Amino acid sequence: MGKNRLHLYTGNGKGKTTAAMGLALRMLGHGEKTLITQFMKDGTSGEIMALSTLPNVKIFEGARMQGFIWRMGETQLEKARLENAGAITPLMDEIRAFEPRLIVLDELAVAIAVRLVTEEAAWRLIDTALEYGDTVVTGRYAGEKLVARADYISRIEAEKHPFEEGQPARRGIEF
Repeated sequence: MGKNRLHLYTGNGKGKTTAAMGLALRMLGHGEKTLITQFMKDGTSGEIMALSTLPNVKIFEGARMQGFIWRMGETQLEKARLENAGAITPLMDEIRAFEPRLIVLDELAVAIAVRLVTEEAAWRLIDTALEYGDTVVTGRYAGEKLVARADYISRIEAEKHPFEEGQPARRGIEF
């Protein structure tokens, strides 16, 4: 088997998480174990709910975000940083125990950029994940080191979105 690859889905467009979950679905369709965790989210996305019903998938809940980071006060922000820091080692332990062929680290790029996860902890996590399988990192604001290290990079850019016209976010498929 060849080298495990680092995939990066970044940019300001919609669809980074969806692309990562599509790769997870492909891996699961081939009977391979897949581990998914989300940073900066509350765990209620439709993708997570659907994928969690399939065999060979493990959803690592880790630190859940409650609210938007830009609305947090310093006390809430520090609490979120501590919770995320405390989730990294158990997540690495889970990867080692489960031995997935694909690891999705959804929104890790943003978590690094806003310092919810230190760069050092993120690299330990990515290195651990790459020992077992291809690893996907999603999120805006991917730093230079992450871009340089990635084997695959997909930049998803916003060209047009109803949000720009004042439309609120919706659950489900957006047309």
